[in-house]
Amino acid sequence: MKKNPLSQLCLITSMLLISSSCNDMKATPFPSPLPTELPVVTDNGMKATPSPSPTELPFVIETRPADGMVMVYVPEGEFSMGSNVGEANEQPRHTVYLDAYWIDKTEATNAMFALFVEATGYQTNAVGQGSSWIFDGAGWSEVSGADWQHPRGPASDLTSLDNHPVVNVSWNDAAAYCEWAGSRLPSEAEWEKAARGLDGRTYPWGNQSPAGNLLNFADANLSVDWASRSVDDGYEFTAPVGSYPAGASPYGALDMAGNVWEWVNDWYSETYYRVSPTSNPVGPSAGNSRVLRGGSWNHDGSNLHSYIRISTSPSAAIDNFGFRCSRSVP
Repeated sequence: MKKNPLSQLCLITSMLLISSSCNDMKATPFPSPLPTELPVVTDNGMKATPSPSPTELPFVIETRPADGMVMVYVPEGEFSMGSNVGEANEQPRHTVYLDAYWIDKTEATNAMFALFVEATGYQTNAVGQGSSWIFDGAGWSEVSGADWQHPRGPASDLTSLDNHPVVNVSWNDAAAYCEWAGSRLPSEAEWEKAARGLDGRTYPWGNQSPAGNLLNFADANLSVDWASRSVDDGYEFTAPVGSYPAGASPYGALDMAGNVWEWVNDWYSETYYRVSPTSNPVGPSAGNSRVLRGGSWNHDGSNLHSYIRISTSPSAAIDNFGFRCSRSVP
């Protein structure tokens, strides 16, 4: 019988949650939105005609000065969040209105995180405690000397990994980075809208099943029982950010399925969707764990739909945890 990678990860995150505690930030309020119709802005600054499609919205981008991250614009409006057929914590499907916001086009990279550490002297939770959790081919084990600079343990380094997503970072680390960069972690609702768009699609690219040109997940390169042996996405562990342009979301966000789980700002509640506000929800006011979204390189395709959600301690650091930032519209 195949092992369930999501069940294994949930067990590890539960263990980390029981043994950890932290002092966390409050969610950032949402200010007024920009207009909903803006021109497409290309990388060379040229304007293009917006697409008339209501679901494939025009890509509007800006570049964040602190780290050079490209951010994509998500207009104000309603979208369908959650599912009526998923896990209990993903139900029910419900309509949510969000003000306009910006979200990072990709996950934060090792090179970007290095700029942050160099500028601030910040020490991650994993560096402070001297260990992180690493996948050993069968499950996760706590490894001394594993941290963001040593993603596979003390003998590893970041050679050739500058453009890969930073891993072994906690929620606390991610929140500190986003604050330094002049941004914040996205709310869970913001993350899901950026991934799914307005048509309730199952994956960022639509409803087509995961394939090697769309995302990085457990495939022929990863020696696990649940890997899709007929698929080759090109990487055993993380892939460079933006490697799968065909897997882009309707707003131009990349890597929102697979590669690494992404921290969002919200405290976690299994039943939050039943009582969630219909406008700009930011999660419970308090809790013991924070939410992660999107799945990772370790997971099979059945676990990578855009409404998947797990949670763990804000101080937990694992080798398939990363993040992207968001910013309210001024």
